[in-house]
Amino acid sequence: MPSLTPEEWIAVELSLRIALVATLIALPFGLAIAWLLARKEFWGKALLDGIVHLPLVLPPVVTGYLLLITFGRRGLVGGLLADIGIVFSFRWTGAALACGVMGFPLLVRAIRLSFEAIDRKLEDAASTLGASTFWTFATVTLPLALPGIIAGMVLCFAKALGEFGATITFVSNIPGETQTISAAIYTFTQIPGGDAAAFRLVIIAVVIALIALIASEWFARRAGMRYHGD
Repeated sequence: MPSLTPEEWIAVELSLRIALVATLIALPFGLAIAWLLARKEFWGKALLDGIVHLPLVLPPVVTGYLLLITFGRRGLVGGLLADIGIVFSFRWTGAALACGVMGFPLLVRAIRLSFEAIDRKLEDAASTLGASTFWTFATVTLPLALPGIIAGMVLCFAKALGEFGATITFVSNIPGETQTISAAIYTFTQIPGGDAAAFRLVIIAVVIALIALIASEWFARRAGMRYHGD
């Protein structure tokens, strides 16, 4: 493990905190959207699916700019939130919002696939026995989809951890507040003698990303064993 300076540790700690908060905030919305897409047919379903996955194909700076004009202090939503003391722009909470938006498609996709793989007869049986839709979801659907949900959370966390374009566009690159690992690497590569620090953070980022991908694959295999018994 490379020896990091206090400045580098702050970037690592901030990145982990932002990625964790982004994942936890995105989770309930991801569960609801994934369940809708997996279980319901409604007008505009294709449009909703497209909007959810839009951050995957849009340039990250475009997503960051859209967040800025929406949640900035003078934005459509940000102005209203600022009146009650909630400010996202140029704050670490804004970085968490940007990271959550960028990781949201991966979260929803993994959870949706888990829901779709569940045998509907099990849910129908619970409904036949008198369970409500919510109780069926809480006691049957959710436990069966748990490995896929965790895999989606890991993917969202990994995406949030490596996010750069949308974050720097929305909340800039402020040391100790919004400077994540990616932003710190960018900063160190722009100053003389910063290569060593950038390389240390690259190693940290690669190690964390590898651990996240291995964990995601493990949970995905667990989901496959649960559904198919292989």
